[in-house]
Amino acid sequence: MGEIEQGQGSAEGEDRGKGREAPALRYGALPSLRAGWRIGFGTGPGWLVEAMEKLQGQQTSGASTISQHAALAALTGPQDFIAQSRAVFQRRRDTVVAALNQAPGLQCQVPQGAFYAFASCEGLLGSTTPAGTLLGSDEDVVNALLDEAGVATVHGSAFGLGPYVRLAYALDDASLHTACQAIQAFCRSLSR
Repeated sequence: MGEIEQGQGSAEGEDRGKGREAPALRYGALPSLRAGWRIGFGTGPGWLVEAMEKLQGQQTSGASTISQHAALAALTGPQDFIAQSRAVFQRRRDTVVAALNQAPGLQCQVPQGAFYAFASCEGLLGSTTPAGTLLGSDEDVVNALLDEAGVATVHGSAFGLGPYVRLAYALDDASLHTACQAIQAFCRSLSR
């Protein structure tokens, strides 16, 4: 299970006032390569899981059928591809992080999960692009990267983490190489 869990955790506490023992809750999620296909899970005392279901049921409509079948296949199907896939994604991650760190004005730490690199673009703010765009925010940076370098990224402020840019590395090696070269060229072209 540890091979496919992402974000595994636990929460323990005491249910004062009801005379129950401290509940133990285990939760996690299966990783997702498709937006909207995430499957989360949790185990714990029945009364706690029932309360979680009531809360969750009011916030989302539930996991889609295809997501449930994909999760079942992931848990019960062949597992022999996992080591190879992990090595491929680790190589892609390391390539993207190294390339981003070589781009003037970007700083990127090695992500510990997911398929995204978050690079600080604080060093680009205040710069001007060759097209005359003043980069005043991470949103300006990602818009200029798309318009002027042809690279799609997402601004970190969309996730409450600015000034950062998010770049997916769940692409083929050639596309990642092309994107990283374009990002580096874009950063080198900026003027203060």
